[in-house]
Amino acid sequence: MAKRTWADVMAEMSNHGEQTTQDRCRRAMRSKPFDRIRHQQLVETTAKDLLDVLRSGTSSTNHFLRRLHNLAIGLGWLPWVVLPPKLWPKIKAKPKRAITHDEHERVVSSDRNRERGMYYEVLWEIGASQSDGAKLTAENVDWGTGGMAYTRSKTKTECTLEIGPRLRSILKKLPSHGPLFPNIARLQAKDRAGEFRRRCRLLGIKGVTLNSYRYAWAERAEECGYPERFSQQALGHASKAVHRAYGKHAQVTLPSLEEYEQARVERKIIPIHRQTGNAVRMSRSTIRRG
Repeated sequence: MAKRTWADVMAEMSNHGEQTTQDRCRRAMRSKPFDRIRHQQLVETTAKDLLDVLRSGTSSTNHFLRRLHNLAIGLGWLPWVVLPPKLWPKIKAKPKRAITHDEHERVVSSDRNRERGMYYEVLWEIGASQSDGAKLTAENVDWGTGGMAYTRSKTKTECTLEIGPRLRSILKKLPSHGPLFPNIARLQAKDRAGEFRRRCRLLGIKGVTLNSYRYAWAERAEECGYPERFSQQALGHASKAVHRAYGKHAQVTLPSLEEYEQARVERKIIPIHRQTGNAVRMSRSTIRRG
């Protein structure tokens, strides 16, 4: 215990989770702020040492240093809490935004690689993560039922959705057997993200990443009144708070109450809250009794 350093904790944490998670940890551990404590013994670490790391880093440094601190305590390598929870600075993530339809069209039209353009089109239609979209195969598409189903890499949960006309026209142009995007599937996530970043830089588009397609999908769903519970299933988030974070920039214009009252009389339909996505059809006698 007296000889262990933070480098030992970093090595241990880099072996936890899926391969993509391990790679992300290793990249984070190589960043400069962690050099301040890398070879420092755990038992000699003070709160000032951790605060120095936090001040010289970013929100990512804050996130990974918390994990290192908690892992060291959980393993029993650190016999006490070095920095109490209340003293940790709040994580201030960079603002994220959705890619607009105009930006998406510019990216697709300017890329001469047909497969990559189709890949961006599918991300726009289904809101999948870049890895899930790249791993799609023809076997994920059921033309008999008109649906698509795939397992999310991160959560191992199933996502099933109906194929709309636009998505159908795109899928018809993709391979009927094997991977839908064979070349893109072989690339690592960082390579796909790097190519998209270069394309945006050439077009003068700032502030978007491949993950912006998920934000765009959520905001489009919010704007058109798509039921929130359906959006959660599509994006893979069980928490309403997470979905609202994705769709917080959506601009929603509320219809007038007068229109809904008129629809109740003329069409005999009483709409329920939009989160359910349903409506109840009532008879004239029921409306009169109501």
